[in-house]
Amino acid sequence: MGVQVPRLTDARKELRRTQIAAAAVRCFSRNGLERTSIADITAESGLSAGSIYAHYRNKADLVRAAAREVLAKRADVIGEYAAADAPPDPDDLLSRLIAAIDPAEARVGVQTWGEATTDPAIREIVVDMTDRMRAMLHDCVTAWLVKVEHREPAVAREHATPIAHRVMALYQAELLYTALRTPIEVTTS
Repeated sequence: MGVQVPRLTDARKELRRTQIAAAAVRCFSRNGLERTSIADITAESGLSAGSIYAHYRNKADLVRAAAREVLAKRADVIGEYAAADAPPDPDDLLSRLIAAIDPAEARVGVQTWGEATTDPAIREIVVDMTDRMRAMLHDCVTAWLVKVEHREPAVAREHATPIAHRVMALYQAELLYTALRTPIEVTTS
């Protein structure tokens, strides 16, 4: 009778995927997207290449996962803000988002934007993530306009569009500023 290999549960698989994506973010932050290899990610994660390839097809898949991981963190926070009885006003929302910027994630984000100008697969990821983030900000600003400013929902949705656009632009500018002013050594820990 052969030895049975224990099967990973869905929760364990998701935990492993998150572990790999976090290791990839650290490597991308330290080495850059282009110079990071799967070998770097295996060393950083402490896992085998086979384990990484069991969860991700290639480096582009890892970049996509890393971007989604970062966005998921922001989505949770923005969703909580929108669901609150008194969602934050746009200035407070922006301040909270800026306060939560992780320098390593900012560096990876800026690198990803740069790669998006020449790599169609990365461009697709960046456009998708940017559109999702803008939609979440729009929902949060709409909730603020309805719940705090007592606007009609249809009017609130319309007025939220330019406000969410400005919040997004200022947030992205702060991500760039954080990425540029943060020494590489700070993001490697």
